[in-house]
Amino acid sequence: MERIYKLGWIALIIAMAGDILVSLILPLFYKGYSRAKMSISALGNPQSPVRIPFNIWMLVEGLLFLAALPAIYNSYHSVSKGLTYTTLVFVAVFAVGACIFTCFFSVNESKDVVTTASKIHGAGSVIGFMLFLFVPLLIAILSFKNSEGAIGAISIVSFVISLVFFTLFVMSDKEEFAKTVIANEGLWQRLNLVFMYVPLWIVAGARLMKS
Repeated sequence: MERIYKLGWIALIIAMAGDILVSLILPLFYKGYSRAKMSISALGNPQSPVRIPFNIWMLVEGLLFLAALPAIYNSYHSVSKGLTYTTLVFVAVFAVGACIFTCFFSVNESKDVVTTASKIHGAGSVIGFMLFLFVPLLIAILSFKNSEGAIGAISIVSFVISLVFFTLFVMSDKEEFAKTVIANEGLWQRLNLVFMYVPLWIVAGARLMKS
């Protein structure tokens, strides 16, 4: 079982690191795409030249997150079963709603074009991101309960910073901010992801070092 948990942590690290790297590398092959202005999901739109590799990655990423669930459970279930199950549900919903759904239900290049697929994608992504946003907070509480004060403190800071970037990401879509720095939707989304992932990166690294 220890090997399964170790592989789970490795899967989690690959999922998070891959998410950031893919969102930065694929735009190199998409003329006209702006990392700062356009969302990550736009890489998978029907007109995107990188649609296939992006969608394949999103499926793989979602499966990697799901593969990490046993490791997270094993690490924290003795600390608090309720908080652990909540964390697992939030991560699982993110894996399915914001990753796997993205593979099968894409957005369009223009937000003015709304289809059934883009509606399903939007709902899955919103729910997934909103729940995952609280994972750093849950990790912080679990870490404090587990006498891991340093990880808990970093997780609290990460939660606050990610909340700020998530707020900016939501505001970026508003017409009144169209000509301001707040309109940088892609930038805020990427930064939001980085800080949502930081606590899990640290936990995964710490657990792998102990194994």
